[in-house]
Amino acid sequence: MEAVTEGSWESLPVALSPGVLQALRELGFARMTPVQSATIPLFMNNKDVAAEAVTGSGKTLAFVIPILEILLRREEKLKKMQVGAIIITPTRELAIQIDEVLSHFTKHFPKFSQILLIGGRNPMEDVEKFKERGGNIIVATPGRLEDLFRRKADGLDLASYVKSLDVLVLDEADRLLDMGFEASLNTILDFLPKQRRTGLFSATQTQEVENLVRAGLRNPVRISVKEKGVAASNTQKTPTRLENYYMICKADEKFNQLVHFLRQHKQEKHLVFFSTCACVEYYGKALESLIKQVKIMSIHGKMKHKRNKIFTEFRKLPGAFVHRCGRTARIGNVGSALVFLLPMEESYINFLSINQKCPMQEMKPQTNVLDLLPKLKSMALADRAVFEKGMKAFVSYVQAYAKHECNLIFRIKDLDFASLAKGFALLKMPKMPELRGKCFPDFTPVTVNTDSISFKDKNREKQRQKQLEQQRKEREENGGKKKFIKNKAWSKQKAKREKKKKVTAKRKHEEGSDIEDEDMEELLNDTRLLKRLKKGKISEEEFEKRLTGSHSRLKAETVADLESEG
Repeated sequence: MEAVTEGSWESLPVALSPGVLQALRELGFARMTPVQSATIPLFMNNKDVAAEAVTGSGKTLAFVIPILEILLRREEKLKKMQVGAIIITPTRELAIQIDEVLSHFTKHFPKFSQILLIGGRNPMEDVEKFKERGGNIIVATPGRLEDLFRRKADGLDLASYVKSLDVLVLDEADRLLDMGFEASLNTILDFLPKQRRTGLFSATQTQEVENLVRAGLRNPVRISVKEKGVAASNTQKTPTRLENYYMICKADEKFNQLVHFLRQHKQEKHLVFFSTCACVEYYGKALESLIKQVKIMSIHGKMKHKRNKIFTEFRKLPGAFVHRCGRTARIGNVGSALVFLLPMEESYINFLSINQKCPMQEMKPQTNVLDLLPKLKSMALADRAVFEKGMKAFVSYVQAYAKHECNLIFRIKDLDFASLAKGFALLKMPKMPELRGKCFPDFTPVTVNTDSISFKDKNREKQRQKQLEQQRKEREENGGKKKFIKNKAWSKQKAKREKKKKVTAKRKHEEGSDIEDEDMEELLNDTRLLKRLKKGKISEEEFEKRLTGSHSRLKAETVADLESEG
């Protein structure tokens, strides 16, 4: 079915409890969104639902409210350790947000206990918390939930506690599968009772999602919700009120343009995405020094325990929270996103427009922008920590570029390494396989011996000097010869890395961590089609036809991605 209607909460064909209505008033949600008006009555009437709606359409309340109403209508009250509902979502940050929304409602129903189970902290803490407080409603990421099902030896028999389960929700199901959680989901489903209500929510309908629907839902009602003004045949995956912009600028101009933009929009709240953790570390420090009276926080996947703390702190800052394009322009609000592209990457815009149904507007680079790269160089000369972060960031960027799934557009052979090195404010070119045998007449390294650059942190510098002394002694013992290990280019290390990747994935799986291993095979197929389209071998209509039903999800993190609340 397809629903496009909105209405007041009182207009629902099923009555909501006073506590739920009170929470809705407190949150300021006076009217339902289409996905809510379509889903809630069906869910509450014991139907399994598979809902497809664009991100930001109000899906969270579409399953939070039915969960509460179904549990309130139970004949037998849930005991502390009995699980009545489970919400599974792909990322820690999204799980935290859902848990917070849920808490606004459960404060009106103290009879229900809720628990958040996510990676990034000791699993035994979750075990003890569950044993102490219980968990009538669980909000979890797949890896951690699967891990807790396996911890019977630690005194937590979760498999027995879920026998009372009434509702299972799989939120952002397409991303759950994109991120490699299919095996974890199947394991979890095996532990759950068959007699339950299940809701599956997704922004896109793919074959993988369809397989999950068949495996986890019983005769579901399928709901496809389009925003007003969006044709039924349109497969748009972003909110209609999201304005997408792009800026074409050279690699050595990108950072200056970014800082200028952020300085012009200090009153707003932003997230800036980079392609690698090392780039986040480097540019986070740079922005912190160059943009005054603004709190800068860095967050990436390798931060483990700090990641959740930083995320929570960011959300508490004044201003509306924005996370990716999918976290702005939500539920009728207006939002915007800006992506920086190199001149050679401009065809990416057409790719997004055709393949992702995501039209973008051009934002011209600003004129008379201050050149801040000399300041960034000075920071590197004054502190070895900055110098090393810049080198690591550059290397990681090049390696990430070499691995880009959309390699017909993002081609490493077309990269202007000299311009890129200038944009990273490097003092010299790093030694790496991808640069071997290349000359860079347009890049001038500093005349300073970079080995002489010391750490501002005295303890780190003391440790470095010890290491240098140790290396000097080893060279003397080896007759003055320095040990040399020849590195191979990324492409030549693929087999070795794949093996290591499998071992790491297995270890994380056993530890219950959240594995983020995205399968992009479909995207490669799409890029092959795009290549044929560009060469005129197929028509645009044929291109569209072949993409129908396919799954393609480009990652905005692969280029510097800036988002702001409009």
